[in-house]
Amino acid sequence: MLRLRAASGNRYAIRRQGTGEPLLLLHGFTGDHSGWQGVAPTLARKYQLILVDLLGHGGSESPKSTAAWRMSSIATDLVSLLDALELTQVHLLGYSMGGRLALYLALRYPRRCMSLTLESASPGIADEQQRMARQQSDNQLADKIKTRGIAWFVDYWQSLPMWASQVQLPAQAHLAQRGQRLRCQPVGLAKSLRGMGSGAQPSLWAELPSLQAPTLLVVGGLDDKFRRINAAMQDAIPDAWLEIIGDAGHNAHLEKPGQFTRLLMAHLAAASP
Repeated sequence: MLRLRAASGNRYAIRRQGTGEPLLLLHGFTGDHSGWQGVAPTLARKYQLILVDLLGHGGSESPKSTAAWRMSSIATDLVSLLDALELTQVHLLGYSMGGRLALYLALRYPRRCMSLTLESASPGIADEQQRMARQQSDNQLADKIKTRGIAWFVDYWQSLPMWASQVQLPAQAHLAQRGQRLRCQPVGLAKSLRGMGSGAQPSLWAELPSLQAPTLLVVGGLDDKFRRINAAMQDAIPDAWLEIIGDAGHNAHLEKPGQFTRLLMAHLAAASP
């Protein structure tokens, strides 16, 4: 496990695995690099995986500065980490919160991106009133995480309807995911919500037609909200391919790792220079 400082001074935990063209993997909220363990061994046979713990998650820092948690700041950090690793271009894969960040990276730093894969992601919230309401809701949840603690939050988070499809997972997978979430630091999660939540990030909807990277959109067939969002994204992105994994929910790579990996490998092969 590497611990590298970005140009900003923030320290990130990074795991490198495999050889070949680099693939940067960005996890979702409450996750870390271990969330990719169901697909990483197969991907690493052909690609060099760069698995990053985002700020406030896993082994990465939780800086005091409010500005450090903005999507623009974290994207700048990631680019400086790629520079430190001497990686000029990468394939980008992001899940949920990590997908929103990956999309931002691909739009702001197009020359660094060979291809883009977004799993259960969105470009943010276009309507300003809805965005402000979501930001307020995220801030309230952040306050509760800090006052009620991580055990309360994990119980609350895992009870949300978006995870209902995970009832099909083996008990061991449930326990592993819960254990990983319980290792999160309340302060880190709270700051991540305030800085990187859907209400805090800028809406990227208007910029989708300018996206240059070949893009794969992946959603679970049981995730109705993100199926609608990604159908609209496919219409807006010039070179986008939408795949729906049936009988999967929000975290398709966890619930259906074989199907997810096959789709991803085909996309990466087609997008390779």
